[in-house]
Amino acid sequence: MLKKFFKDLVYFTYHQSLSCIFPVVIFVTLALSKVSHLPLSRYDFILVICLMTQYLMYKFGLESKDEIKVICSFHIIGLLLELYKVNFHSWSYPEEAWLKIGGVPLYSGFMYASVASYICQAWRRFDLKILNWPRSYIAIPLGAMIYLNFFTHHFIYDFRWLLIALLFFVFSRTVVKFTIRQNIYKMPIVASFLLIGFFIWIAENIATFFGAWSYPNQEMGWTIVHFGKISSWFLLVVISIMIVAQLKLFYREQ
Repeated sequence: MLKKFFKDLVYFTYHQSLSCIFPVVIFVTLALSKVSHLPLSRYDFILVICLMTQYLMYKFGLESKDEIKVICSFHIIGLLLELYKVNFHSWSYPEEAWLKIGGVPLYSGFMYASVASYICQAWRRFDLKILNWPRSYIAIPLGAMIYLNFFTHHFIYDFRWLLIALLFFVFSRTVVKFTIRQNIYKMPIVASFLLIGFFIWIAENIATFFGAWSYPNQEMGWTIVHFGKISSWFLLVVISIMIVAQLKLFYREQ
């Protein structure tokens, strides 16, 4: 039994690493561009690398056309959120760049797209199946409310904790099944939301350390990102998985 567990753990770790190709490329680029002399601005250089990575992943069959569509939608969703948040001084991109709109470099959308890339890759590699997914007329409005709350909390009450409580209720019976080798495992989907959100928060600390962006409290020097951001990433992961799940459900019904 223990031998089987370790074999599954190695398999799981290996394929999780392959699922993270896009995020890893971004982090490596952030690190290397921090200490390297570049022929163009750093943010523009990161954008070029992201575009090349996206093209190569499609060319070599690591991502399908449908997955590219999902990833592009996340790029747009993320870029809109970035433009809004930077305008409200939630964080900033202090370095200069040619390809920068409203203080936001265009590469920033790829950080959200990389999350979508991970979800699509992991979904395929582990043959994810979701049981008791809530009906579309419940899931879609809930996802929309979560996304809108990222914008509206600057003007009205922040409903994130109410939305999180609602998520636990709506997804209380929802389970995700995944296959490692020939062995099937399962966990409550809310637990997967939280785990992915936590690891994105760790990645966010690495990204801000390498100057991907800066929060107001990091302008005088890097400090750890506030633990409260885990709840934000938790909610963003929910939106991400909702979009992928709804699209897969749509194509399955065609």
